[in-house]
Amino acid sequence: MTQVVREPDELRRIAIRAAGELDGAPAEAVLDWAAAEFGERFAVATSMQDAVLTHLASRSLPGVDVLFLDTGYHFEETLQTRDAVASTYDVTVRTLEPSQSVAEQDATYGANLFERDPDLCCALRKTHPLDEALDGYEAWATGVRRSEAITRRDTPVVSFDERRERIKVAPIVAWSDADVKAYIAEHAIVTNPLLTQGYPSIGCATCTRRVAPGEDARAGRWAGRDKVECGINT
Repeated sequence: MTQVVREPDELRRIAIRAAGELDGAPAEAVLDWAAAEFGERFAVATSMQDAVLTHLASRSLPGVDVLFLDTGYHFEETLQTRDAVASTYDVTVRTLEPSQSVAEQDATYGANLFERDPDLCCALRKTHPLDEALDGYEAWATGVRRSEAITRRDTPVVSFDERRERIKVAPIVAWSDADVKAYIAEHAIVTNPLLTQGYPSIGCATCTRRVAPGEDARAGRWAGRDKVECGINT
């Protein structure tokens, strides 16, 4: 991406104004605003857990860039979901890769960095590639929802990401699990097969386990550790 983006101060003002105007607005209205305000300088980031946000965004901005972080550690089902999304919806899927392959990272930091320092592994394989990709955009959408985790309960619908100096949009932030399921059913949305196999929250295969009945949906992510976020949304 080589598009010219507006200065951070201007983007910050836009974010502050939109945060007030769009608080409580339907996801469709939020995405319509983003499409009108940013056009091709707007992207959607997705983990390929489901295509709810992708479908919504494709309606507001056909051909929208959808950013997928291929960490090298994904379940095969997740990669298959990415391919299904690319062939099903009017979007442009961009697969982002870390600067080092898994083998190169192992040579630099030692094998299985995800076990010894998961924060660093996430930074190298998720956060840094997304940071670099966002240089060509003014705003990006995330599918985070307040109901997913205590760390997300105060997430605004629009905010200014001070570290990246970009606008962050969370169109479905107020949706419940029931809202997501209803939308998937109504629109026959592409979903990751693992969702029906005991994985309600899907990350890298190395750091995600099945969740037992009654457990929190994100209990399978970095199980046994205090870690609850990969760093993309913090």
